[in-house]
This record gives sequence, C-alpha cells and structure tokens, in this order.
Amino acid sequence: MVDQEQYVQYREDSKVLAAIGAHVDAQVGRVAVRLPRAVAEAAVDAWDREEVGGLGEETHEQYALRDQAAELALIGLAISQRGRWDGEEVVVDLDVASAGAALRASQ
Repeated sequence: MVDQEQYVQYREDSKVLAAIGAHVDAQVGRVAVRLPRAVAEAAVDAWDREEVGGLGEETHEQYALRDQAAELALIGLAISQRGRWDGEEVVVDLDVASAGAALRASQ
C-alpha cells in the first residue's frame, strides 16, 4: 500500500509549484521564438485539422500523446493569429506554457 502521507506532501508541493507559476506568468507571460517554416506549417496544420470520432478509454501513453498534439495545435493557433513570417522562419510570441510544453516534449 502506498503511504498516503506522501500524497498529502505532493498536494502541498503542487500548491507551491502553482504559486511559482503565478509569479512566472506575471513576469514572463509570452516569449518570442523563431521557428523554421516546416515545423511552423505543421503546427498550423495541426490547428486546422478536424478530429473525427469520439474518444474511448485511453492508456496513459495515449492520453499523453493527445495532450502533446493539443499543445501543438495551440502553437499553430498562435502562429495563425500572431506569427510574422521572416523568410523561411516565423517569429511568434508563445504563451510561456506552450513554450514549456514544447521544451518538455523535446526532452
């Protein structure tokens, strides 16, 4: 059996992490990034894609993949709305959470 006291501590830890996030958001909000055309266009395509069918029961891995696809689509939306093309790159101000999601996916 898992020690439930650990989860009480983890819940408190998550509150501290959220408080840090609130301070980061107030200081950073958005970050300007440059993306190559190919990945920028793929992100926009993810935003434009129509999803068909409902979701059934998912494994943890399937949920994580769908979550990453959703993050990519939100980056595509940002590119569509605020992106500025500069040759073969796009410059876009991404929400710090979207930039963080992309960084986590690259790890």
